[in-house]
Amino acid sequence: MGVPVDAITLDGAAELVAMRAAGGEGGWVVTPNLDILRRAVVDPDFRRLYDQTTLRLADGMPLVWAASLRGTPLPGRAAGSDLIFALAAHAARRGVPLHLVGGNPGTADKTAARLRDLHPSLKVGGIECPPVGFERNEALVRSMIERLGAAGPGIVLVALGCPKQERLIEIMRPHMPGSWFVGIGITFSFVADEVRRAPGWMQSCGLEWAHRLAQEPRRLAKRYLVDGLPFAVRLLGRSWLEGRRRAA
Repeated sequence: MGVPVDAITLDGAAELVAMRAAGGEGGWVVTPNLDILRRAVVDPDFRRLYDQTTLRLADGMPLVWAASLRGTPLPGRAAGSDLIFALAAHAARRGVPLHLVGGNPGTADKTAARLRDLHPSLKVGGIECPPVGFERNEALVRSMIERLGAAGPGIVLVALGCPKQERLIEIMRPHMPGSWFVGIGITFSFVADEVRRAPGWMQSCGLEWAHRLAQEPRRLAKRYLVDGLPFAVRLLGRSWLEGRRRAA
């Protein structure tokens, strides 16, 4: 669909981010699933944000299938809810602090505690759980950036959902040029065991969306059924045609 996605493994991406963060070189990771890809295709303002990112990791089996149909395969899926564990491991190894932004009250603290249990040497530089609507209050945003910046460069995990997290990252990046920013949606709730992830077989079959829909039908029905399914058909059909042309 004309949207770039990087062909890199999940662990390779985590190692790259931690290595560059340790060297004071900042960046921005986006993990496009079907919804994020659709936004990048249909929304010029969101595409402007997407094009500023440094690393794009396919979070969603439809993207992996589409790349394969095109004849430009990806090494696999790199879901944000898996990426956080790989980032914690590499960050602990290199002494890079993690900063956690977003989630429900207390969720980021639970996430940090679990990651520390897994990696006792992991540094957590700061935890921020801004109130609903904070992004419209310039003073709140500025004070949060100042606190995170004072903690030093590292990896900033932003769990506010798309596109709110991407808009905030665009504001934060110039103030923390040595940090890496990663938008990870609902991931804190998964790590803190507040929301159950789909079983492994559903994830590998591309049915994780159905599990999420069953949990939150009122909030997610439009995203998955009205916007997502027609776009998925369009994506896979176009990818198949492009693959046929490439093979001809």
